[in-house]
Amino acid sequence: MKIYTRHGDKGNTQLIGSSMVSKDDNRVEAYGTVDELNSWIGYTRSVLGSQLATLDSELEEIQQLLFDIGRDLATLSDDKKHDYFFTDAICKKQTQWLEDAIDRYVEAAPAIDRFILPGGTPQSAALHVARTVTRRAERQIVTLQKQSEINPNTLVFINRLSDYFFAAARFANYTAGIQDVTYRNGNPVFKK
Repeated sequence: MKIYTRHGDKGNTQLIGSSMVSKDDNRVEAYGTVDELNSWIGYTRSVLGSQLATLDSELEEIQQLLFDIGRDLATLSDDKKHDYFFTDAICKKQTQWLEDAIDRYVEAAPAIDRFILPGGTPQSAALHVARTVTRRAERQIVTLQKQSEINPNTLVFINRLSDYFFAAARFANYTAGIQDVTYRNGNPVFKK
């Protein structure tokens, strides 16, 4: 497999099925952000440490699933050679898997009734960045689905994935004994 194709030299890229589009096409923006998220998760895994080893295997599975989602986003709905990989059955199973993990992490961490500031441990901060990149991918998928038919399962999973990262970030702080910092809601610390 060649690394370079020269398609990009003129600002174009090839979708699955040979269709060419501009590199700033909404479809490319959507699957490109999913790819960015996948890379960030790779970084996050590299800083987890032994206390959060359970997260490592979950994050690896998420990386695998994000490749499937990226593939579906890069496939036009009318492509006769390629079916969507992220089927209804796979989506249902994997979304339930995420929800089970979310429930475990929410149960473990102290209850909150206010917004929290992203941060705490480096691991928690990295998971919060993953959450925000996931939200950006979600917005781009919504934009894409307004103009093109796409696999609707991608949006379902990505929506739940941002919730997973929030719960996992809180769990990472809890595991390290770090308390989340709550949002002050307009109450200044420094007064004149």
